[in-house]
Amino acid sequence: MDAMFLVWLVTALSLQVATSLGRPSRARLARTEPDPSFAVNVKLGGETYTNKGLVAFGLIPSNFTESTGDTLGGIGSGIAIKRGSFVQNSDGTFSGTFIAQPDRGFNVDGTIDWQSRQHQIDFVLSPYYDSSDLTFEEALDTLKVTYRDTLFYTERNSQKTTGLDATGVRPAQTSGNVSDPAFPVASNGHLSVDSEGIALNADGTFWMSDEYGPYIYLMSAQGQLIEAIQPPQAILPMIKGALNFTSEDDPDTGRAANQGFEGLTLDSTGNTLFAMVQSATIQDGGDDKDTSRFTRLLAYDVSTPLQAPPPLIGEWVVPLPQSKKGKTLAQSEIHFVSENVFLVLARDADGHGGDDDNSAYKQADLFDITNATDIHGTKFDDPSHPIADDGKLDKSITPATYQSFVSFIDDTQLARFGLHNGKPADQTLIDAKWESLALAPAMDPDFPDDFFLFTAADNDFITTQGISLGKPYNAGLDNDNQFLVFRVTLPGAAVNGVAREL
Repeated sequence: MDAMFLVWLVTALSLQVATSLGRPSRARLARTEPDPSFAVNVKLGGETYTNKGLVAFGLIPSNFTESTGDTLGGIGSGIAIKRGSFVQNSDGTFSGTFIAQPDRGFNVDGTIDWQSRQHQIDFVLSPYYDSSDLTFEEALDTLKVTYRDTLFYTERNSQKTTGLDATGVRPAQTSGNVSDPAFPVASNGHLSVDSEGIALNADGTFWMSDEYGPYIYLMSAQGQLIEAIQPPQAILPMIKGALNFTSEDDPDTGRAANQGFEGLTLDSTGNTLFAMVQSATIQDGGDDKDTSRFTRLLAYDVSTPLQAPPPLIGEWVVPLPQSKKGKTLAQSEIHFVSENVFLVLARDADGHGGDDDNSAYKQADLFDITNATDIHGTKFDDPSHPIADDGKLDKSITPATYQSFVSFIDDTQLARFGLHNGKPADQTLIDAKWESLALAPAMDPDFPDDFFLFTAADNDFITTQGISLGKPYNAGLDNDNQFLVFRVTLPGAAVNGVAREL
């Protein structure tokens, strides 16, 4: 009897251990390469680009509080991977640190005096390549994210930046070797910033793009303003012939309200900075989603930014995708891939925390400017000469070539991570506003052109347990800060492009 009982006990314990360990192993390394049935190939410029599917999902809860006491939110407005942080671990996982840059705080009821900032967020990536579906809880093991700290941004004279609407204009001024253009300022006199894109330099400084100007700011490693880039007159917001940076109303010409430099990226050398307007300028059709398709990509030489203002060296027209009803799907981020080739994130505003639960378009697409017309320094930099009249592109301009690529709302891929698109509006519904892209090499010798494509959502600080500027708030919904990771093949990127960034 005792021997039989001992055999039964050992068998039962073995089963218990196998059961308890079974789920985590399923979420980790059952396969070491993506299931080939997931592969979606597209052609661009004679090259084949491959989407190998979703490989990880993670989140930071909507009510998480950062070190400053404010609710952590909006982090998907811009992310980058900290240089030198991304490594492959001995167990097959990968780890690194995100630099995440939110926009202008919880402003559903109006803009607030919220200081711009960035967060360091550590992550561990355990790519999941199997075809079987994980539960939502299991999926969270594939990308574990851990908040580390926060860095505030300051402007001239170490003043805090603000998220308040830019109701005023600070005149252009020169101090020593630094010349500032006319700045957007709030009622408190501080620089108004609605930060979006972020691009990291090798020396610790970084570029930050903004929607109010729209301007591009060079910041020190300590978050102090160093220099500002002002775009051509065609992009500056003008009302009755004068600069007016408000986000409350569309200008007569220039960037539309809340449609500034959403996209920002550096080339592999770090010497060319690219910025893209979210959608068309007003004179180019930006006052209506039916006609706002043709936006602008700008390139600046930033090889010696402190010796002279970075010159504009290129400008191209990019045709954004449209919905089935012909509405423009504005872009929220770009990322350099290789010479003349970029990723671009275009989307609708539907999903968790959005206008509707069911999203029809959220994608990381590709575009190529090889054969596009360079319009920088031409009449089109004058707002009186639009590139598109009522949404029809000027016949003298050849736009970039646009190619659909990675869908964030593929039902099969979402289900593998316990997620869905459409009702019900619960924690497993994909977020509405995805606004960031980052790349890291897959470090696979058999596939040297494979990369992990990271994206994060801007949850608009929506939570029922929020704190903003020291005061509690209830936004009526809990909308977590979600992250997705895809594996993609990007020809040439490992040689001429993003691999050198890290």
